Amino acid sequence: MTTPRLNRRLTLEEAVRVSDGAGGFSLIWTARGTLWAAVEPVTGRERAGESVTVSQVTYRITVRGAPEGAPSRPRPEQRFSEGGRVYRITAVAEADLRGHYLTCYANEEVLS
Repeated sequence: MTTPRLNRRLTLEEAVRVSDGAGGFSLIWTARGTLWAAVEPVTGRERAGESVTVSQVTYRITVRGAPEGAPSRPRPEQRFSEGGRVYRITAVAEADLRGHYLTCYANEEVLS
């Protein structure tokens, strides 16, 4: 494996349930930290909704490795954000045998 070029600064976020004061809850996204990453598009597709077209791109996002259970280790159902862009994490795996890097597969959806 060649050393990835971690040149994008992404914020790792996690959904937290917050009481709405009326017996229900809402989800808010809370920052868990900032990670440097290499972001590569893998596949893309477009589908028609009722009134909009949704473009979905799958990305391979490489970050530095972190041990299981560490707060800096991304998990599925978390997301990365970068400005107005949001990448929902669907899977995470070690990118190399020593665990120096992690590969996160993530989706970005854009309405057009």
